[in-house]
Amino acid sequence: MTPWNSETLGSRAFVDPYAVHPRDTAVPAQARPRDDGDFVLAPPNPAHRLGYTLDPRDQRRLALHATLTAAGIPPMPEDRAVIEQISSLPADVNEVLQRWLHHTL
Repeated sequence: MTPWNSETLGSRAFVDPYAVHPRDTAVPAQARPRDDGDFVLAPPNPAHRLGYTLDPRDQRRLALHATLTAAGIPPMPEDRAVIEQISSLPADVNEVLQRWLHHTL
């Protein structure tokens, strides 16, 4: 593998070496095969998003899972019933609980 830097591109501007490589600049990213033969996926099209929203209780449940995991307390399968009960509490109670967990980081 040959080391390179932004000066090899003829510019002194910062270039992210993971975003562009001199030999790959002529081929669009979506059509460029990776080293393992796989292809890079195109970015998602916002027009193809699903047209429904989550129930607020489900949103609180997912947010609580994310907050617990970020705080270093990954939820265990046996915690499911307790998380469901906490998620059914009013939104302000859930927000306070998440705020407390965020401050433990």
